Amino acid sequence: METPREITVLQAAIIVVSSIIGVGILALPRLAVLSADTVAPLVTLLGTVIALMGLIMVTLLGMRFPKHSIIRYSEFIIGAWLGRIGSASIICFFAVLTALTAREFGEVVVTAVLQRTPLEVTVIVMLLLAAFTTRNDITTFAYIHHFYSPIILGPAILIVVLSLKNAEVVRLLPVWGTEPARMLMGMLTVAALFQGFFIITMVIPAMRRPQKAMLASLWGISISGVLYLMIVVATLAVFGAEELKLLLWPTLELAKTTSLPAAILERLDAAFLAVWVTAVFTTLLSSYFLTIQATSELFRLRNHRMFSFFALPFIFVIAMVPSNDLQMYQWIETVGRIGLFITIGYPSVLWAIAWIRNKRGDQLASQSMGQKR
Repeated sequence: METPREITVLQAAIIVVSSIIGVGILALPRLAVLSADTVAPLVTLLGTVIALMGLIMVTLLGMRFPKHSIIRYSEFIIGAWLGRIGSASIICFFAVLTALTAREFGEVVVTAVLQRTPLEVTVIVMLLLAAFTTRNDITTFAYIHHFYSPIILGPAILIVVLSLKNAEVVRLLPVWGTEPARMLMGMLTVAALFQGFFIITMVIPAMRRPQKAMLASLWGISISGVLYLMIVVATLAVFGAEELKLLLWPTLELAKTTSLPAAILERLDAAFLAVWVTAVFTTLLSSYFLTIQATSELFRLRNHRMFSFFALPFIFVIAMVPSNDLQMYQWIETVGRIGLFITIGYPSVLWAIAWIRNKRGDQLASQSMGQKR
């Protein structure tokens, strides 16, 4: 069954933005500062550039094969078995990423809000919400992201701007580091926070004008990157590098120190958490949807709904494996860096082989029609 082409360029860009901005927004400044001290803004910028290169590769592939996702055209480019191994790696990675996102969400909620609620309850509730929502088709999926995007972006930008009244420029100096090795690891950690962009591989086949996919991708990662950079700069300028290293969730602390003019609200942390929960949901929705959609395409099923709840217990078990916050963030950093080989390295290899062998979407479409006959 052919995917309906109903997603606009604007909706595709919004999907990329809301898939990237999620749970990692709380810990991003600390992760950047731990690797580079006051050079954290530069590390964030360079990490964004790395993610941009990966997104460009994924989008070029999608535009070359506009009627199929990476699960289908990878088999056409490198052969059935190698393609299936690559697809299985994508599925496993995003299943683990979904689990760690849900676990980090649960840790924040039981620490900052619902302190008497068991961690398992918050994790399973968010996963159930994602599982129910992913039973919809790609068009409804796009509408959900479109609806929630202003709720995420507007308040987040407002909080960052208002927090700058407490900033001191001297805390941003020096802006250039002297330890390239640490900076490189920090760049990879930041780039890993952008891996939600991979959802574009499932979106392009449903776009009305897939030839405009690059425009949507560039807008999506630019908006996400600017917001991440603003958050790192604001938190560093308000707290300083040494204090940031001691804060588990610096962005939440930034919201606590921010108030609206005329003392309308003296603290914005409650409002920020509401926005953050929405951002986590959209990110989790994308990674969960990608996991089950890729699985259904790998097994050549007509729709993905049967996997919505089938994958749930496996993802929940993975989410509960880390024994504490420290181990959880070690997992997140390690899995994120390894995932760059899947989300950036693998598509780059596929694109190079497709270019060298002159493989294109019309050839795959002809092959698929021949197999149906």
